[in-house]
Amino acid sequence: MKIVVIGGTGLIGSKLVKKLGEQGHEAVAASPNTGVNTLTGEGLAEVLVGAQVVVDVSNSPSFERTAVLKFFETSTGNLLAAEADAGVGHHVAVSIVGTERMPDNGYFAAKIAQEQLIEKSGIPFSLVHSTQFFEFDRGIADDATVDGKVHMAHVLFQPIAGDDVAEAVRRTAVGSPLNGRVEIAGPEQFWMDEFFQQALTAWGDPREVVTDPHARYFGSELTERSLVPIGDASLGTIGYRDWLDRSATGK
Repeated sequence: MKIVVIGGTGLIGSKLVKKLGEQGHEAVAASPNTGVNTLTGEGLAEVLVGAQVVVDVSNSPSFERTAVLKFFETSTGNLLAAEADAGVGHHVAVSIVGTERMPDNGYFAAKIAQEQLIEKSGIPFSLVHSTQFFEFDRGIADDATVDGKVHMAHVLFQPIAGDDVAEAVRRTAVGSPLNGRVEIAGPEQFWMDEFFQQALTAWGDPREVVTDPHARYFGSELTERSLVPIGDASLGTIGYRDWLDRSATGK
């Protein structure tokens, strides 16, 4: 199949393109770097010629509430319109576990808007809802740092390796459209404050983790299960320690 990966030069996209290519699919990485811009529509019609599947793993360059909403509404609208013209039969998008549980979070609200556009498009679709990526843990810690201390709530946290995300998206892309969602998460569940205390120690980071019931996750307070799947989920195979070891050795 010809599968176009929007955001195909990024963290998940590049892994996905490689996996699909190894399976014999024509996997095309589409991003501004390759001449495809979903915000302006540049290159969309050309790259979608003959495509059976489109996978959208693109992300907004800004997480500011208005900017991120505009990004997902504009880029997704342009992409879906181009797919309809090209006769694409399956649209796959990556979203986040718990989006509907934190609508006050600007980024999550933008992802909800994106999903609504996809659901109403008439194009068969699949949504892959993922927990947080291991690769973003340092950014989460930095955002939670106040006066040199990392403030974390005592809530459940089940992050996943980027390689496991790419594999789950690959399976979804080559399968039949779900016209619904699948949730994916890492193989281990932690308390968020305890996870980051252990992670900072492993990173050699001297910052102290403070357990704070009012700690904010990119602007939102969390309940115990805000960030983890409720019900069935497909679990990855790479544990955090193994991922750290692989990262350190470059494997």
